[in-house]
Amino acid sequence: MTDTIQFTLNGAPQAVAIDSADKIIDVLREHLNLTGTKRGCDDGTCGACTIVLNGDARKACLFPAAKLDGATVLTIEGLQNGSDLHPIQKALIEAGAVQCGYCIPGIVLELYALYTKNIDASDDEIKTALSRHFCRCTGYEAIWDGAKLAQQAMKNQLNS
Repeated sequence: MTDTIQFTLNGAPQAVAIDSADKIIDVLREHLNLTGTKRGCDDGTCGACTIVLNGDARKACLFPAAKLDGATVLTIEGLQNGSDLHPIQKALIEAGAVQCGYCIPGIVLELYALYTKNIDASDDEIKTALSRHFCRCTGYEAIWDGAKLAQQAMKNQLNS
């Protein structure tokens, strides 16, 4: 069965025909060719498929595509402004947290959702958010350092 859903993706309206078996990740990667949302474990464990759905970090492999209908979605492709990276992206690069890049889009969007809701998130809240993601390259110290740099950069941006 095919349905057409309408939603806002990275600030632009979308209409997409979906099958009942499609997950959000299928719509993003296969229907819309947005490959920054990575397919990893397909069971919500790794965090590589994290997007921001209606302001919350969500794992795109877990939700049926029908959940997109009427929603607002942000993917990694929609985060930067032209060629200017978002402060979270810059901070993770500065901290040396980006190596292969597979896990980074999900981590960036997790931090974006957290800091957008609460720029003063505590260390425990940041650790909880980061605990939803696996990284096999950098180890977690560089990611932690980048998360803290990103928080400060976003605070500075709000105060300027």
